[in-house]
Amino acid sequence: MNTQPDHTAQPIKTPCIKVCVVDGESGLCMGCYRRLSEVAQWARFTDAERETILAELTDRRALIRPEKLAMFS
Repeated sequence: MNTQPDHTAQPIKTPCIKVCVVDGESGLCMGCYRRLSEVAQWARFTDAERETILAELTDRRALIRPEKLAMFS
């Protein structure tokens, strides 16, 4: 019988799509719509903090001019 604790880490939920280009006007990543500070701190945030940010991302997309986003579609 295994008495060792299970230290298997669950992967952290992330919106990253490996398109790391920051829009100078909005300060948002044009791939995931997070701020650089959020990207840098992502692993340190609690699940609740990450969920709050994830809920805001769809609305943040509107802060980037459509012609800039078109290059990633």
